[in-house]
Order: sequence, then structure tokens, then C-alpha cells
Amino acid sequence: MKKSILFFTAILFAFAFTEPNFKKEQLKNSRVRTAYADKWGLVKGKLQKAGIDTSHFEIFIRVFKQDAELEVWAKSKKVPQFKLVEKYAVCSSSGTLGPKRRQGDGQVPEGFYKVEVFNPNSNYYLSLGINYPNKSDKIISAGVNAGGDIMIHGNCVTIGCMPLTDDKIKEVYIMAVEARNGGQAAIPVHIFPTRMNDKGMELLRGMVKDDKERLQFWNNLKEGYVFFEEKKTEPLISVDEKGRYILRN
Repeated sequence: MKKSILFFTAILFAFAFTEPNFKKEQLKNSRVRTAYADKWGLVKGKLQKAGIDTSHFEIFIRVFKQDAELEVWAKSKKVPQFKLVEKYAVCSSSGTLGPKRRQGDGQVPEGFYKVEVFNPNSNYYLSLGINYPNKSDKIISAGVNAGGDIMIHGNCVTIGCMPLTDDKIKEVYIMAVEARNGGQAAIPVHIFPTRMNDKGMELLRGMVKDDKERLQFWNNLKEGYVFFEEKKTEPLISVDEKGRYILRN
């Protein structure tokens, strides 16, 4: 991503905390207006089918690299548990299974993140930027340029991001706008190498039999995967001095 993109996205992110109506600001952009015109009826129907109050909801995003799949979950504002709304194909990829640890490695990050940027002026149609590197990444990659500018975006090309087609990013983007406009300040994005069930963990162990550090990291991520699978609620996540994720109810 170019530095000029960061300038615009920083301004757009600032709107999220200073404007009384985030959606109103987003709708000033023609791409967002087009996304709503093309997709809001469809998206609203998907949310209603899942039993979600479309006037006031929150979303939760999970990405599985091995499966090339992005899930959007949602819940009505006062309901504790999320419900699956839709699965989207991640249409291009780079790197291998494993976390991102430095600038230019081509890796898609793995870990627990939040959406921090809404960019309707993206070179990749519409973009949702995540807070990579997060605290864990910074600790583990200390002394190394960990990189940045990781997005869920359109245009179906990538180096380290999670692209959807332009058609599908419209749906994800407007769900995120609606959630943010309804008061969800932090939209979680959990990125896993694969589904971390027994089959997935067997695959990962077979890949890195002698890499204890990688296995420890993946076992740590599994805690977050299992937590959500069992509870369908977002865990409270902190990071210890070694960069390990600590999960709480």
C-alpha cells in the first residue's frame, strides 16, 4: 500500500471517533453509495435470516488461510452470542501457513486483531485495515521491521492481505459500516492458519515437527479458536511480556 493511502485512511479512521454519524460520512463516497445500492437489501436479508436486528448489531470476522475463507458473524446489540451470517472466498493469497514477522515476507498475519481503518478510496476498491502489527507481533518481532498496511480489500490481488472480489467486499464493508455506525468501536478480526480442530492441528503439527516455537504459537491461537467455537462470544484478550495471548471470559 502507498503512503498516500495511509494519509487518507488515517483521516477516515479519525472520523469514526469525531463524527456523530459515521455512516453519513462514509456515504459521501460514491463507492460506498454504490455498495449500499447494490448490496444492502441482500445483506439485510442475510442478517434477518440469522435472526439479527438490522438496526443495531455488531460483527465478528474470522479468516482461515488454508481454507481461503472469511466468515462474518453478527449479533444483535443486546444479545451475547454471535451467529454466522456468511462465508466469503478469499480470492488470492500469498505466503504460507505461519504468522507474519517482518516487512516484505509476503505473509498474511495470524492472530487476534481489530478493524482500525475504513478506506473507501482504496487502490483496491474498498478496504478495511487491521491493527497489524498488534502488541503481540511487536513483542515477538522486536528489533525487526514487522511491516504493516494489512487489509481486507477488493480487487482480488494481494501481498499479505485478505482480498475478496469487488462484489463481495461491498457486503463485508457495509456490514462493518453499519456495525461501526451503531457503536461498535472495535470490530474483531481473528486470523488462523486453518480451522484449529483436531484435523487442522494434525496438519499443522505435520508441517513443523521440530519448530517448537511455531507450534507453541499455534497452540496459543487454538485457545481463541476453541473459545469462540464453544461460546460464540468474543474473548477478552491481553498480551503478556513474551507476546503470548491471554484469553478471559
